[in-house]
Amino acid sequence: MTVNARSYVLITPARNEGKFIRGVIDSMVAQTVPPLRWIIVSDASTDDTDDIVQEYMEHTPWIELVQLPQAGPRDFGGKVRAFNAGYDRVRDLDYAFVGNLDGDLTFDPDHFEFLLDRFAENPDHGLMGTTYIDIGKEAGDELTRDTEHVPGACQLFRREAFEAIDGYTPLPTGGIDLLAELACRQAGWKSRSYSERTLTHYRPVGTATRGIYASRFNYGYRDYYFGGDPLWQVFRVFNQFRHRPYIIGGLCILAGYVWGHAMRKPSPVPPKVRKFRRSEQRARMKRMFGGA
Repeated sequence: MTVNARSYVLITPARNEGKFIRGVIDSMVAQTVPPLRWIIVSDASTDDTDDIVQEYMEHTPWIELVQLPQAGPRDFGGKVRAFNAGYDRVRDLDYAFVGNLDGDLTFDPDHFEFLLDRFAENPDHGLMGTTYIDIGKEAGDELTRDTEHVPGACQLFRREAFEAIDGYTPLPTGGIDLLAELACRQAGWKSRSYSERTLTHYRPVGTATRGIYASRFNYGYRDYYFGGDPLWQVFRVFNQFRHRPYIIGGLCILAGYVWGHAMRKPSPVPPKVRKFRRSEQRARMKRMFGGA
């Protein structure tokens, strides 16, 4: 059977997303190119998440709800567990692209049509997405402006690329989307995030289980265990000074990075990925500063 070159499946891990999930479902129902299947995995939600999804399922046949009976910890490993439960429901379907979609987003009706068009134009790209804006934060205040970085709120993979990296790998303190992105490029695929379309994100990144300062500290620690270059980290910290929480946010990132080095914490990220990450950062600094 020939696979439709524009067919895609999506998986949304969701726990107690009743406050936001109508927005993402309404956005998906309005898509000009709907998915072949969209699996929403309720990770033992105790609010009205399941009821809302079932309400839409009555008239949207490509939405499927998977209910996990027992909740694991609300962490990034739990997100992979929920994602994989949904992925098991679609892995045998004939599709060309597979994506992770958070449960607290809204976006334009042509969002996925736009990404599918970009994939058609770029057969060497294995991962694509768009920029995002967090409600309550400054416009354009992304953690990175690198066009190769695809935010984890919505990552769409070419099927061959996703299978080549064996999907998402759980990490105890986050970065599962970054690990998948780096593994994708390391495998020879390109990645791209486009600013022509924008996701609106209704829960500030990394704050589902911790406050803003703890989240910034965790970002710094994550930079350490991903093998971040020290000079690159200096630029990252100074860039954070420009955004809320001013000064303290950047210092928290620096503290997390230094703490990882000082405690010699073992990294869950494979050494070859850490080395690849650092080489990319150094290459980008050379491009930025003309080899100086």
